[in-house]
Amino acid sequence: MHKVEIPQVYIDRIIHRAGRAHLVEALDGPTTALVVIDMQNFFMDDAYAAACPVARDIVPNINALADATRHAGGLVVWVRMVAPPGSDQSWSAFHERFTAAHGKARLDDLAAGAAGYALWDGMDVGDGDEVVDKNRYSAFIKGASEIEPLLRGRGIETLVFTGVATNVCVESSARDAMMLNFRTLMVSDGCATKTDAEHNATLAIFHTRFGDVRETAEVIEMLEQSATGKAAAAAAE
Repeated sequence: MHKVEIPQVYIDRIIHRAGRAHLVEALDGPTTALVVIDMQNFFMDDAYAAACPVARDIVPNINALADATRHAGGLVVWVRMVAPPGSDQSWSAFHERFTAAHGKARLDDLAAGAAGYALWDGMDVGDGDEVVDKNRYSAFIKGASEIEPLLRGRGIETLVFTGVATNVCVESSARDAMMLNFRTLMVSDGCATKTDAEHNATLAIFHTRFGDVRETAEVIEMLEQSATGKAAAAAAE
């Protein structure tokens, strides 16, 4: 798992601007969604060129967060990257970054139904969870997926982001979600990328400008407090 280190200078900037180090100090379970980005074979299995071995280390944390989210009455959304037929043309600016062989492999391995497209078998997907496909780094840009109307329809206001890669699809999705006025949080030990340096650089900038950054244990504690508070209120009625 990554060694998380956010330089104090970034924390000081947040405190100076907002008066506190963390903007997300509590979670309301029913209006919270855990968004799990790209925990698929293509990004986790060493058989694929895009594999990120550290992503396998965060599986237990994501599963624990998913369980806590469900228990608090929240929504779990598993987001999968898909390469639709013709996406080498519709997203040619991206595909020109590959050799012909690598580009074809990506199209084949991330085609709907392909082995690379499937979620990693260690992920605990619940019966009430949602699964959403996206065709760009960000799930929230126009035409990339149906995640925004899904979340709006469920009354979701706060998004807790996990997955792979921290500095690519997770960051892109979380930034765009904040631009759409969702309250956003990235889980420092629930995301993974190739190196500690990339991981920490993303967390520092995201925390400074786009949302909060918390550890798994902190998020679970806030979700448990929400569930306990709701149960106590219901018992008092």
